[in-house]
Amino acid sequence: MRLDPIAPADLTPDQRALYDDMREGIAKNFKGFVSMRADGALLGPWAPWLHEPSFGAPSWNLVRALADKPSLPRPVREVAILVTGAHFKSAYELYAHVLIGEQRGLSDEKLATIVAGQRPADLTREESIAYDFASALVNGGVLPELTYKTAIAAFGQHGAAELSYLVGLYALVSITLNTFDVPVPEA
Repeated sequence: MRLDPIAPADLTPDQRALYDDMREGIAKNFKGFVSMRADGALLGPWAPWLHEPSFGAPSWNLVRALADKPSLPRPVREVAILVTGAHFKSAYELYAHVLIGEQRGLSDEKLATIVAGQRPADLTREESIAYDFASALVNGGVLPELTYKTAIAAFGQHGAAELSYLVGLYALVSITLNTFDVPVPEA
C-alpha cells in the first residue's frame, strides 16, 4: 500500500470529522468484510480518502448518498459494482463486493463469472440489465440508447440514474484503490 492507514490517534481535526462519519456509515452499510484494522484505522478506499479530506469527503458523500436509501434491488446493485470492479481489476473492491454479493443472494457461480470479466448465463432480467448497463459504461462511449431505455423501463428514471452514478462511483473507488495499491486484508 502506498499510503499507510491512519490510526485514530494520529488524525487531524479535518480527518477526525471525516473518519467519524465514515466509521458510522461503514458500520451501517458495509458489513461482512474487513474494513478496519484492530487499532481502528480504516482500510479500503477510506484509508486514502482520509489522507486527502478535500477529495475524500466529497467522495464519501457520494457513497453515503447512494448507500443510505437505494432504490435498486440489492443484487442488481452488486452486479453493477462487480462489473465495474472487474473491469478495473480492483482487488479490494472485488474482495468486499463478492462477500456482499453473497449476502445479497448472488450465487458463487455468478460471482466468479462476473469477477472473471464474463457475463453469467443465469442472471435475472434485472441483473442482466445492470450487467449490460455497467459493462457498456466502463468500456467507454455513450451508453447505447436501447440499454438506456431498457434500464428506464425496468427501474424508472431515478433507478437508471442511480445505476449510472453507482457505476461512476465504483469506477472512482476502483481507481482510488488501484492508485494507492490498497491490498485485500489478510485473513
